Parts: sequence; structure tokens; C-alpha cells
Amino acid sequence: MTPTLAPASHPLNVHATDRAAGVLLGAACGDALGVPYEFARRLGAEERPAMIGGGLGPYKPGEYSDDTQMHVCIAAVASTGTDLTSQTALDQIARNFHLWRDGGATDIGNQTSSVLRAAKTHKTGTPAQAMTAEADAYTARTRFSAGNGSLMRTGVVALAYLDDVDGMVRAATMISSLTHSDPECIEACILWCSGIRVAVLEGTFDGVRDGIALLPEDRQEIWHARLDEAEANPPHHWDRNGYVVTALQAAWSAITRTPVPELAPERGSFPAQHFQLATEAAVRAGNDTDTVAAIAGALLGARWGVSAIPLAWQQAVNGWPTMSGFDLVRLAVLTARKGMDDGDGWPSAPRVKIPGYAGKGYVARHPADPGVLIGNLPMTETEFAGAPPVDAVVSLCRVGQGPIFSHAAVEHVRVWLVDKEGENPNLHYALDQAARQILRLRKEGKRVFVHCVAGRSRTPAVAAAYSTLLGTDPRTALTEVWEALGKHWSLLAHPQLHNAVYELAGQPPNPPKPRPRRRFFRKRT
Repeated sequence: MTPTLAPASHPLNVHATDRAAGVLLGAACGDALGVPYEFARRLGAEERPAMIGGGLGPYKPGEYSDDTQMHVCIAAVASTGTDLTSQTALDQIARNFHLWRDGGATDIGNQTSSVLRAAKTHKTGTPAQAMTAEADAYTARTRFSAGNGSLMRTGVVALAYLDDVDGMVRAATMISSLTHSDPECIEACILWCSGIRVAVLEGTFDGVRDGIALLPEDRQEIWHARLDEAEANPPHHWDRNGYVVTALQAAWSAITRTPVPELAPERGSFPAQHFQLATEAAVRAGNDTDTVAAIAGALLGARWGVSAIPLAWQQAVNGWPTMSGFDLVRLAVLTARKGMDDGDGWPSAPRVKIPGYAGKGYVARHPADPGVLIGNLPMTETEFAGAPPVDAVVSLCRVGQGPIFSHAAVEHVRVWLVDKEGENPNLHYALDQAARQILRLRKEGKRVFVHCVAGRSRTPAVAAAYSTLLGTDPRTALTEVWEALGKHWSLLAHPQLHNAVYELAGQPPNPPKPRPRRRFFRKRT
């Protein structure tokens, strides 16, 4: 067994939390991106998929399908911190599947439909036992029982067992077996869970191939050969990807054969774009496009983090029962944290605690665009509480689960940007995305409020990056924002944010010179 498969002793640090937050949302983005093209003409290499809706639902733009709907059924239980291998948890997941089928399923695979329908009338055992028995019966009587319907929903299972490889294997086996008990389905779920677990903890894709060590010895060479085949062929090589093996191969092909862009901010090139490019490649596999892209999206989100998922996709994603992108992030983070919020109440609280260093609420006009206001988090609870003079808010810090203004229909863009040096693996990408969201909102005629906690670091960096998109040189942009905020932002305290503004504009960083310290001399007597 390889070292990466040993039980994790890692705390869920900032980087790992970012990556855990990307798992369920990444799967949903792949799902929603693939929905319009499911079982339709395969897209060509130069065609870019979009979340335009339609498909078999038909779905609204950005709406995900049964892949994520079933994922949410599991996540609703996993996010409580319970052991998913317990009978209580399995029974609740089975009940959730029934509730979904009866009242929320916009689409459902043939195998899943057959098993759930039979389980509903099964006379003995608990809900999970009845469902597993019917899945076993389906496998026994049907030649083609290795569908991709359990692999598509397995990502959140890995998040529940970041510290327990053996538990992960048991949970993947049991939850797959609720509807898909064919050994190949179980093996595929174990491999993908291993991949997601290692991606969250280590930030690599190594866990998929390393996970083969978790399979029966007589199956290991078979899976090594299958992954080799995936790495040697494009995603559309397998035209029938409803089979769990070819679905996994198509997803793995899209991930491993899509080059990771170099970091060249001045050219709009960021390694984090691998998430988007590989997810699009998964859609181009054709046939069961939403499922292949959902499978790929879960692992890509685990590797690159929620901060690598395009903000436009995060804003667009929605689905059963009434989920937004942030709701999916909440479920994923709670699962990874064993059902526990942090000390500020995040991610469950309607509003997180505002730290004292945030100060009193304040706001200033953006120096290059009076339609943009810049300030701090307390402004959302004080001066703006009566009648917010804005149509959209861009939050660069955690704010909580509730709407930013409960009394007004205000578009809310949440950006994953951390106010600590070295804690933003996708810093340039996140900064660029935030600035471009402001530009998008302004082109739509919306007045925008941009804030972080204290308004002294992330806010001015994003505000300056937005200025450069309007044509201002970075030094002028930073100086003007600094002055607009009352000269309270210490550029020297946040060199990575400061430098990134220059680098996005294609210029070398030009840090301000430190002010000489005043010396005081005691008068000799």
C-alpha cells in the first residue's frame, strides 16, 4: 500500500478546505455543463459547451440533473457528520432516494429506476436493506448491471472519510450497492473516492491510480491497463460511456490528457483553468455527457478547489431541491468537517461573526467608476440595512448562508479569496475572476458593492485589478484606491495581492518604498 493511502493525520487546512469545497460544486458544474448535449450530436474539438439548459429535462440554464440530485441525497446525510456505513445513515440515504424519485427526479437512469421501483414494494428489511437486495437481484438477473449511476454520485463519500481509508472503502461499497452492486461499479467508486480523497489532502491526481492497491489483488492489473488505455486515448474513444468502466475512462482521459496551463497572468493563462478545460473535454466525450462531466468535475474540484471554478459557473449552477452553488459548497465543507461549523459559524450560519478588527462600517466610491462602491463587511449590516443603493454585492470573504440583504433582490457573487499570505493557490485566477465579475455586472448596468471583512486588503486589490481592466496602469490604480480608502491599506503587508495586480496587467511588481522610521534621541543632560 502506498504512503498516500495511509490514514490522514492532516488537519483540514485552508488549502484542503478550498479543495473539499470544490468537490460537490465541481460535480454539479460538470453535470450542468453536460446537460444540453446528453445523447445529442457530439461536440467538436473547437466547440465550447455552455450551461444553456435544455437536454432531457428540459432543464433551466445552469440546472443540474439526476447525477447531482442523487449526490445531494447522500450529501444531506454526510453533512451531518454521521458514519455513512451505519444502518441509520444508509436507511436515510435510501429514503432520500425514494423521496427524490417520487418528487424531484427530472431524469433517472434505467438501472436506478428499476431498483428503486422494486425496493419500494420490497416486503422485508429496512429501506437500505430492501434497496440493496433489489440491486443484488438486478445484478444477478441482468447481463448489463455495471452502469455509471453510482460513480456519478460518489464524490461526497470520499469527503466523509478523509481520515479513514478503510471506512472510505466500506462506505463506497455500501452506498454504490444501494443501486449498483456489480463489482465493477464498486471498484470504480473506490478508485474515484481514493482519487478525490488524495486530491483534497495532497493537491494531486495520484489517488486514482494509487487506489488500485485497495482493490482485490486479481483485479489490480486490469484496472492499471484500463487507466493506461484512458491516458492513451481521447475522451470520445469510448462511444458507449453508460458503462461504469468507460465512463471512468472517459473522465480520466479528459483530466489527464488536458494540459495544465502555465501561469502567465498577463496572457490570461492560469493553472486553475485546468478545471474548466478538462470539464469541457469531458462533455466533448459525447453520449452520456452530463454524467461523464459530473464524474470528472468532482475530481477536478477536489484537485483545484472551489477557487478554480469559474465564477460564472458558480453563479449559474442550480437544482433540486432548491440548491445554489453556495449550498453545495456548504454541504461539502460540512461533510469534510464531520458536520461541524467553524468558530465563526461558517458555513451554516445565516451570518458569520464579524471580528472586531473589521471596525465600523464604511464605504467609498471607486476612483475609476462611481458605480462601484468599496468597503467592509459591517456595511452590509449598518448603513445599507435600510435601502441598499446597489444591485449586486461581490463578497471577498465569508459572509454566511443567508442572503446578503434579506429585504432586497440583490445579486450576490461570493469569491473564495483568503486574507493570508500563501493561502491562495489560485491567487491570480481568483483576483482576475473577481475583477471580471465586477466588469460584467457594470456592463449589465448594475451598481456594485465590493467588500471583504475590513476592506483593507482583498477589497483594494480587487478594486485595483478592476481599474486595470478599465485601462488604468497598476501603480496608478493601486494608489488611487489607497487614497480612496483613506490611505489605510498597507501595501507592504500584503505583497502577494499587491504584486498580483501588477502581474495581471503584464508589468513587474513595483512595491512602494517603506517610509523611513523616525528616530527619537534623548537629550543629554
